[in-house]
Amino acid sequence: MIIALGVVILYVCCLMIFFIYSLSLLHLTRHFIRSTASVSSPPLLPDLPHITIQLPIYNEGALATRLLQHIAAFDYPKEKLHIQILDDSTDIFTTALCTQQAAQLLQRGFCAEHLHRPHREGFKAGALRAALPAAQGELIAIFDADFIPAPDWLLRCVPYFQQYPQLGMLQTRWSHLNGSASWLTRVFAFALDAHFTLEQSGRQEAGHFINFNGTAGMWRKSCIVAAGNWSSDTLAEDLDLSYRAQLQGWQMRYVPDIQVAAELPANWSALRSQQFRWNKGGAENFVKLLPSLWKNKQVSWQNKIQGTLHLGGSTLFAVLGCSQYAIFCWYF
Repeated sequence: MIIALGVVILYVCCLMIFFIYSLSLLHLTRHFIRSTASVSSPPLLPDLPHITIQLPIYNEGALATRLLQHIAAFDYPKEKLHIQILDDSTDIFTTALCTQQAAQLLQRGFCAEHLHRPHREGFKAGALRAALPAAQGELIAIFDADFIPAPDWLLRCVPYFQQYPQLGMLQTRWSHLNGSASWLTRVFAFALDAHFTLEQSGRQEAGHFINFNGTAGMWRKSCIVAAGNWSSDTLAEDLDLSYRAQLQGWQMRYVPDIQVAAELPANWSALRSQQFRWNKGGAENFVKLLPSLWKNKQVSWQNKIQGTLHLGGSTLFAVLGCSQYAIFCWYF
């Protein structure tokens, strides 16, 4: 009898958690519908800022070459661009290609440097943190190797930083090069589109915390420094820095009209590895940031609740497992 009661309580608790998250998504959906009206971007001012473009690379030779070709095609003054190739590769092929590409960029008049670390301490966060002191730009654009930015991407992002001095980060939307390649990429493309359209737009419209998605975004260097720089104590360094910056009063913005094409994981192994990092990183940030979120007196109760649900999103998989366990115990 006691065991049966415990199983029922466990199942009801799981249902309540799912219900709360469903209400949260309904809330975001309501605000997403309000945000669908087109908003004009601010005008570009003539005094263009210096920009550092950071490109974290790890054993992605062919993709790195393609990315650097698109970076060189940016419609932006060369004298105001600084390109950092953050190469943590362990294969000679990628490092040799990055060295060659950096030399070609220098010959074409770009300020480019190839930073190859002999270790992978801190992984991507460690590479970004190590390179930041040498970054010459007041704005930092970050692209992973599998992304292809359009030539006007910088010119479309810069006006937001010119218009809003407290803007610390601008996230643009991901589009998909291989979204219809297989049923796996179709499902993952649908999930990412739901995140960018529903969650990011809904949170922004409601005034809740949003997050940098790790790539295809631009930061103000002073914001990164003020928030404590990149940290490698979680697997989701992008979410971590986003929250630390917003807790200090910096603003974040998501612009769905600016898109960057990228390749989705094409097989189950790559997708599983990516989802593991994202979910484990989310759980680590839930533990790390939740006390700071609730102690901050400048954050409203609504944002504290939404922030808790945002950071705790990865726990839904554990809750799902508990609910299935409860059903199994009840029937067997």
